[in-house]
Amino acid sequence: MSTTHPTTVAVIGAGTIGLSWAALFAGHGLRVRVTDPRPDLAEAVDATLAEAAPQLARQGLDTAGLADRVHLARDVTDAVRHVDVVQENGPENTAFKRELFAALVREAPSHALLLSSSSAIPSSAFTDGLDDAGRILIGHPFNPPHLVPLVEVVPGRRTDEDSVTRAVEFYRAVGRVPVVERKEIPGFVGNRLQNALSREAIHLVEQGVVGPSELDEIMVNSLGLRWSTVGPFLGAHLGGGPGGYRHMAEHIGPSMQQMWDSLGRPEQSPEQTERLIRAVEDAYGSRSYRDLSRERDRKQLAVLGALENATSSEQDEETRS
Repeated sequence: MSTTHPTTVAVIGAGTIGLSWAALFAGHGLRVRVTDPRPDLAEAVDATLAEAAPQLARQGLDTAGLADRVHLARDVTDAVRHVDVVQENGPENTAFKRELFAALVREAPSHALLLSSSSAIPSSAFTDGLDDAGRILIGHPFNPPHLVPLVEVVPGRRTDEDSVTRAVEFYRAVGRVPVVERKEIPGFVGNRLQNALSREAIHLVEQGVVGPSELDEIMVNSLGLRWSTVGPFLGAHLGGGPGGYRHMAEHIGPSMQQMWDSLGRPEQSPEQTERLIRAVEDAYGSRSYRDLSRERDRKQLAVLGALENATSSEQDEETRS
């Protein structure tokens, strides 16, 4: 067990998630070693850091010398040498992760946490047969992790409790909001909720009730707004008035059951998928990925800033009273 705070992190895999992690870790003063077989790795790292620097600065981080803290490694062995934490971001493939984590166990220092950004595969699925699985667990972010605070921390069957504690402390130290999940389940919590909502959204678009952009407007201006501040359970508790969740459940319970029974189950056939793709492209295809993602990031930073200001104001009021 390491008794010191992490100072060096390896980022294995430099896709969208891995590059965002690298920017976040560097923004918090950590030394970052990145490896990926992509031929444009240097260009991708430089572009991400340039894009992320002002966003990190808006979060109060010192971005002076940001690029100097990120180093390109030749391969996995080179990347994990002398590191305290490994954040893996490879393909969502069980066999690939099993082989990669076997290498990480061999090559990384014995004290290093081995974290996976896996978005659907629990770590128990790829740690069977490994000699040292106690330090392996899931640290699943939401895209992009240098802006969206949540990290789902999901231990496997063989993960040590100390590793869970260290992972939570590590993510908190880089400004994230880690939530430990008590059971392994495919997709974890966040993606299961997202997929449940997406399934009904696809059904409503398929049925011609609304188009993709109209459905997004409904979410942004109602549930998205509400849930970004209180979440679904507290939102429902407050929706019940003074009687709280009990009143809500007793009052609309029968109609809720009727709605559950009528929820759609769209089939992901090639024809259905193509129709949906064309509908989304008709709604948003006139704007580039870069333009849309920049607008998303600006809005997400604004929401995070507003939530922080509201929390600070409430704490100030409580202090004065």
